[in-house]
Amino acid sequence: MFYTGYRYRIAKNFNADTKAFHKKIPTIGVDDLKEVVPENASVVAIELVEGALPLPEFKHPENAMYIFGPEDGSLDKSVLEWCDHVVYIPTYSCMNLAATANVVLYDRLAKSEYISGNSLIRESRDNNNQSNYKSV
Repeated sequence: MFYTGYRYRIAKNFNADTKAFHKKIPTIGVDDLKEVVPENASVVAIELVEGALPLPEFKHPENAMYIFGPEDGSLDKSVLEWCDHVVYIPTYSCMNLAATANVVLYDRLAKSEYISGNSLIRESRDNNNQSNYKSV
């Protein structure tokens, strides 16, 4: 995960994830996101701007780099100009960064083939959750 600016560098140490999942993902501060776009990746900006495509209509590229703007602002027009896609989440107000990233990545998962089953549930859930459900 690449980020720009100083705010995430400070905030990432205060993450409350009970599995410390954030520590398993490398985070790298850069000056310019355009310089770290993976080869052959489509760049997808997630931004609440006029002219953007609504997320329910968006087909996620197989190889994508997602760019999210700040909670209290927006991506600069110069960034939007070099993105391959600009997508928005249709809501009646803006969402914070964490919620936005979760919705976009879940949408990507839901529109793809994914692994399911009890072994995934056991691996993913919190240690305090040992519940079972027997469907009828």
